[in-house]
Amino acid sequence: MAGIMFGLILHFQYAYGWSPVRAGLANLPIIVTMLVATPCPNGSAAASATASPAWWARACLAGSLAGLSWGVDHGYGAIAVCMVIMTVGLRTVMTICAVALVDAMPANRTSIGAALNDTAQEVGTSIGTAVVGTLIAALVTTQLPAGTWSHGLVASFFHGERVTYGVLAVVVGLIAAGGALSLTDSHSVEEHPDEDAA
Repeated sequence: MAGIMFGLILHFQYAYGWSPVRAGLANLPIIVTMLVATPCPNGSAAASATASPAWWARACLAGSLAGLSWGVDHGYGAIAVCMVIMTVGLRTVMTICAVALVDAMPANRTSIGAALNDTAQEVGTSIGTAVVGTLIAALVTTQLPAGTWSHGLVASFFHGERVTYGVLAVVVGLIAAGGALSLTDSHSVEEHPDEDAA
């Protein structure tokens, strides 16, 4: 989500020529949906905290990224719809994974599970922003100019976004599929015999 917001801020502010305030407000569909969609993942988490939770949420994530790859050429409305779909999927997956992680931990280690979940999200945010920024930069130009962009640069930027979001859709789809196949409802952990003594 952070990587997509980073790419879209560049899209709105430079490719569209919007002011920084307008470009920031253009990301409101993500924020509003994050708030409005909160009850949805809570119910899903309670209902499906086992091997294959919320397949539809994973489909929303991959599908919305594929949609963004198409939508960058089709105006703000198409992008906003993809933002909403992505956020619903992401919010649901985040909640279900957090619940599953904490539930899988022994009762005396749930705080470790919560910390691991937060750390994973922060690492994902950093990697996502770096990957999106690097891919767009590599596909467009080594240095994006300040001020108004030429039509050629805007077209090149849109191409870079299409490729970047398409690649992300494939990667997210593969990770989601691999995660679904590897999840279990096990509550056992493997510990070294001397771990407690140490």
